[in-house]
Amino acid sequence: MSKKSDLVDRQISPLKTPSDIDHESVKQITGALNALLADTFSLYLKTKNFHWHMSGPHFRDYHLLLDDHGDQIFAMTDDVAERVRKLGGTTIRSIGHIARLARIPDNDADFVTPKDMLSELHEDEKAFTLSMRAVHALCDDAGDVATASLLENWIDQSQRRSWFLFEATRD
Repeated sequence: MSKKSDLVDRQISPLKTPSDIDHESVKQITGALNALLADTFSLYLKTKNFHWHMSGPHFRDYHLLLDDHGDQIFAMTDDVAERVRKLGGTTIRSIGHIARLARIPDNDADFVTPKDMLSELHEDEKAFTLSMRAVHALCDDAGDVATASLLENWIDQSQRRSWFLFEATRD
């Protein structure tokens, strides 16, 4: 490619980052990561919603548990988005974009029992883990070891949160 056409390409696609991963794999992985990022924001907000609306005899324990979980989930957001950019993609741009991509359902109920909150988040964490495993499979196929490595840590964190939520709902 000539310097002139390279300059024109950069002006047309100023956010295009070169990648050693083939174009189709980048497209698939960044699309999956953007959906995961939307789910991350959705799970974060739901966790904080339940944190803010917790009640009952175990209020303090559950309130602190969900605050810790929310911090862990939110900590993923920048890493996921930056990974998309490092691969050469663009990432979510708005709340509307998140709403279009997210697969974690909202809960806008006026009241949810503490046990139902924890059970719902447990199910969401299981779905979140499955989504991350699916992205990991795409990364494995493309030889994207850096993204796969990040996902392995996030899967472990999600499984830990899921375990804590499960244990907190046992009778």
